[in-house]
Amino acid sequence: MSASTSTLLIPLHAKYVQSLGESKDDLMYHLTAHLRMNAIYWGLTALCTMNHKDALNREEMIEFVMSCWDDEAGGGFGAHPDHDAHIHSTLSAIQILIMQDALDRVDVDRVVKFILSLQQPSGVFAGDQWGEIDTRFLYCAVNALSLLGRLHELDVEKTVGYVRQCRNFDGGFGAVAGAESHAAMVFVCTATLAILDRLDEIDQEMLGWWLAERQVPSGGLNGRPEKLEDVCYSFWVLSAMAILKKVPWIDSDKLIAFILSAQDTDHGGIADRPGNQADVFHTHFGIAGLSLLGYPGLADLDPVYCMPARVIERMGLRKGWEGLPRKAS
Repeated sequence: MSASTSTLLIPLHAKYVQSLGESKDDLMYHLTAHLRMNAIYWGLTALCTMNHKDALNREEMIEFVMSCWDDEAGGGFGAHPDHDAHIHSTLSAIQILIMQDALDRVDVDRVVKFILSLQQPSGVFAGDQWGEIDTRFLYCAVNALSLLGRLHELDVEKTVGYVRQCRNFDGGFGAVAGAESHAAMVFVCTATLAILDRLDEIDQEMLGWWLAERQVPSGGLNGRPEKLEDVCYSFWVLSAMAILKKVPWIDSDKLIAFILSAQDTDHGGIADRPGNQADVFHTHFGIAGLSLLGYPGLADLDPVYCMPARVIERMGLRKGWEGLPRKAS
């Protein structure tokens, strides 16, 4: 590995995230409108983790988030102004406003009503009024309700009951009952159970083994057996391992080297794997993975909420999840 990719290029990545909002004349900016709220959350969280939160304008960000309020949906946020409310963009909006100390701008009662209206009789949540179901949406609901201090309004047993249905013989979890195990769904189900204090539902030794098996010879992690490694799984896999205290089960030095090798050393940002184009999604989750591994110079990230640990601690939600011991900055 060359010297240019053996360390995390923090100032360059901060500049990369900062530049994303300046590309409004690019076609790609408009083609990704459906991801805008999520992208702002990814970018802001990456900046907070790199201790460069002020690289983006706070007031502009808050105004954009509030412009995505979908009054007709009864209390959720869309991904972009005039987009329908969705539980994923609603969670991202809540996370952004909390990180920017602006949650007072939200009508919490209406948001909670919107979220709870999406729970199905089986216990799973739909993403929006159109009815697509997924354990990722279930996690979004539980995460959001916890951040809003309204978890007591959730039917916990029904929710946990659906997660239990999604558990597979290999210890992992799928997107819906009967679906194959996938690292992203393992994260959302594990984090959901952590928030609900129901980690007893997990075969922790079996799942720890399944997660450790996601590391391939390059050092990177994949999402399922026989798939290519991808930087984003540095968070999806590590977060679950951190919650289960199994991070030492993988070779962290090789994983760090893999993430760093996927950096764009000219323009900033991190790609899914070396040689590909960087994007804010993989930039965020690559940096998140490095934080969970205790990489020097990065702020501590909470693996359950995927937000700065100091924010979660301040809210009284930090439960002591940890990966490897923090290294000196």
